[in-house]
Amino acid sequence: MREIVLEARAVTRTYGTGTGATHALRGVDVEIEQGRFTAIIGASGCGKSTLLQALGGLDAPTSGKVLLEGQDLYALPDAALARLRRTRLGFVFQAFHLLPAYTVRDNILLPLLLDKREPDEEYLALLTRQLGLTALLQRQPTQLSGGQQQRAALARILVGKPRILMLDEPFSALDSYLREEVEGEVGSLLASFAGTALLVTHNRDEAYRLCKEMIVLNEGQVLRTGSTKAVFADPQSIAAARLTGCKNILPCTPLDSHTVRLDGWNTTLRLALPVPAGCTAVGIRAHDFTPCAADAPNAIPVKAVSTSENPFDWNLICTPPEGTAQLWWKVSKKSLCSAAPAAPQYLCAAPESIMPLKG
Repeated sequence: MREIVLEARAVTRTYGTGTGATHALRGVDVEIEQGRFTAIIGASGCGKSTLLQALGGLDAPTSGKVLLEGQDLYALPDAALARLRRTRLGFVFQAFHLLPAYTVRDNILLPLLLDKREPDEEYLALLTRQLGLTALLQRQPTQLSGGQQQRAALARILVGKPRILMLDEPFSALDSYLREEVEGEVGSLLASFAGTALLVTHNRDEAYRLCKEMIVLNEGQVLRTGSTKAVFADPQSIAAARLTGCKNILPCTPLDSHTVRLDGWNTTLRLALPVPAGCTAVGIRAHDFTPCAADAPNAIPVKAVSTSENPFDWNLICTPPEGTAQLWWKVSKKSLCSAAPAAPQYLCAAPESIMPLKG
């Protein structure tokens, strides 16, 4: 049996009172198991950071309990909770919080000094080598690039050997090139990290690459939990499908347990997944369409109305031959000089790529 490390019991976090109250979290009930790397994704302002801070003992919930291995965090005395955060939890925030008057080495070792713990020099050498900081230890933070500062902030957390890492959009302050570079380094470190990790992000690709588990939040409530691949394959709700990047949310009417009629398209689709009660739409990812003949299974009649070119693919926006509904078709380029794809008369999607959604 796997041990539950973090367990939130119907947590609610409310700011303010009366009609002006804001519910950052409402009845959130999640479990994170030992050794799992879990992404918390959602749009800006949906409560991601609030949930992370509640799970990490930084922001007490208005109601509900947060349990760490059965221990109610917010029942601990303040001093005990502060020590637990320093010794067992490691937070990496959007802001690096490096002290400009200290060297990089002293910044990294600061948590150990505050706890009067002796540094493990062998581990420090390994850590700074993995993060490319060995030659920078005697510099000041102001002498580092943004990516180097991010690595130093991460090293400061890891040097104390926490059991749980909590990362709050740690790459958001970096430009796209540095973001990918540092994310790759963090991914390598996480692969060898023996503990549990929570990553708050609004970047679905980042979550997919780094985390095996996922929690989808929307307006302070949990929409979906599960393995990352399962959430992407079956988001279950319109909001979760959009948050995982599905461009095509097509209203439908269920016909039977595996068949729906697309509203406005005069066609029916066969699904591999069961059509649940309350299904109001299907989601089809833009890259899952292929051109087909009129009599092919799941053929959808289309008229291309717009084409746009990206560095590595083409986007075609299509409508029904008679109508205004839209769907997106994304076509990968075979080469950078490839011509725009021919406008199809029919597009189809395999039954296993069509996602039934509640709205």
